[in-house]
Amino acid sequence: MNSRKLEEELAQKLTEGQMEQEDTKEAARKRLPIKTEIRIQAQIDPVLEETRRFRQMASEVDDRYAKYDRLVNESKDKEEQ
Repeated sequence: MNSRKLEEELAQKLTEGQMEQEDTKEAARKRLPIKTEIRIQAQIDPVLEETRRFRQMASEVDDRYAKYDRLVNESKDKEEQ
């Protein structure tokens, strides 16, 4: 086959049928990296431990976290039983 014939055949195949159009929003979403989330189950609560250290150094004026302490202590008691 000569090159003219091959070019005509290629042009015909490229122009046949309907041209597929990709949704630009969907294509952009597919190019984004996959979001990953890593969760680690901790044996201790780091916020609770830090709060305890601060309370050893100073006392609270208004006891606003006393309710939280009671809830934590109650949950520990239930876990131990």
